[in-house]
Amino acid sequence: MSDRSSLRRPATTATSGGPRGGGVTDDEQFAEAPIPSPPSQSAAKHGRLGDRVFAGFATGAGVFMVVLIAAIGIFLLIQAIPPLADNKASFLFSRTWNADPADLNFGVLDLLLVTVFSSVFALVIAMPVSLGIALFLTQYAPRRAARPLAYLVDLLAAVPSIIYGLWGLEVLAPALSGFSVWLNENLGWIPIFADGNVSAQIGQTIFVAGIVLAVMLLPIITAVSREVFDRTPTPHLEGAIALGATKWEVIRTTVLPFGRPGYISASMLGLGRALGETIALLIILSTTTQFFGWSLFDGGDTIASKIARASAEFNDPKAAGAYVAAGLVLFALTFVVNAAARAIVAGHKEYE
Repeated sequence: MSDRSSLRRPATTATSGGPRGGGVTDDEQFAEAPIPSPPSQSAAKHGRLGDRVFAGFATGAGVFMVVLIAAIGIFLLIQAIPPLADNKASFLFSRTWNADPADLNFGVLDLLLVTVFSSVFALVIAMPVSLGIALFLTQYAPRRAARPLAYLVDLLAAVPSIIYGLWGLEVLAPALSGFSVWLNENLGWIPIFADGNVSAQIGQTIFVAGIVLAVMLLPIITAVSREVFDRTPTPHLEGAIALGATKWEVIRTTVLPFGRPGYISASMLGLGRALGETIALLIILSTTTQFFGWSLFDGGDTIASKIARASAEFNDPKAAGAYVAAGLVLFALTFVVNAAARAIVAGHKEYE
């Protein structure tokens, strides 16, 4: 037998012919198709077991976080109740702070005002700057340049707070000394630029601390805003361009309306970060015996910096409890701010 006769004829060369023509019928083709076999019972059991293990692990992690937050809140509340019961002042409305165990007379209002005022001032500076950076990285910068620039912005979040504090005290405060005096002399009729309880020339004021805080907030707000703007639907952008819109008109009518909720949420997250900042403000702000007067040139303490500054008093349970009570207020405040940010995002499924 020759080599040519030993070759097999392909089964699909004559699909239109019948049995006489040597072709393969449709029934034969279907009969030759492999029939998938159901998974074995061991594989099915293994898959179901894996699903149960993973689901249990994920559920346990979620429950653990809820329990952890609740435990922190309960701990703060239990530790704060005894000193609050012995407190001779109104805790929420008094501006005097005296944590002497023999004469407890402490109120958190002044600390709360400095905390909120400095954080809001920082947010007012950081929001427009972060918006501009996010729009530049997503809409204007070339792709090759956008990635390294975004990486540099993200690196700001890795700088320790103490470095920011030292930079603010040793570099920024002297550099802004003349500008602070100019603002005070020329715009002193505006309450926020009026004389404070600290000399504006020294620089250890809320004005300098707020600028440092704003720099610390930039990577947080910029990173979230950049991700939100990148999710703008392409058909929306192409539709605006097809209608003859300029680059700015595309941003104003398409990108900003789509990303507004996410940008607001990012700003709220930044505010929560600013409210809890400790070391940088501890280094920059000058202590004072006078109350906060709504001026950027005031000194004082935030809740967090006050707690850190008074760590030597924690040996006495009553004195420590007074600071724990202040920490409870800060915990509740940051929790509300972060919950509000999450609620804004949850209302827009396109961000999930």
